[in-house]
Amino acid sequence: QVQLVESGGGLVQAGGSLRLSCAASQRTFNIMGWFRQAPGQEREFVAAITWNGVSTKYADSVKGRFTASRDNAKNTVYLQMNSLKAEDTAVYYCARSRAEYMDSDNRNYDYWGQGTQVTVSS
Repeated sequence: QVQLVESGGGLVQAGGSLRLSCAASQRTFNIMGWFRQAPGQEREFVAAITWNGVSTKYADSVKGRFTASRDNAKNTVYLQMNSLKAEDTAVYYCARSRAEYMDSDNRNYDYWGQGTQVTVSS
């Protein structure tokens, strides 16, 4: 069983940056994804990255502002978030995909972290 622990969330002003980290309890060669959930809304896809970090996929709402990366030596996945907006406020989750392709459907992700709160003040 894989355990995922997110960190790096916090309060930031609009236009600012944050870097989220997701540490896995063991090495994984799976695609890893980032999702977010705002109050009263469904969980939505943010980004995904292949095991070697070569390929990434982003939601249109974050494309050009967020960057996913990973350091397999540290079993850690990152989400660099720049030019943050108030609408980026949410709990951010990392998750491990069980699919062999990058997918935005959260039903294809089997292990999830506990989430980290990101709040962007306008």
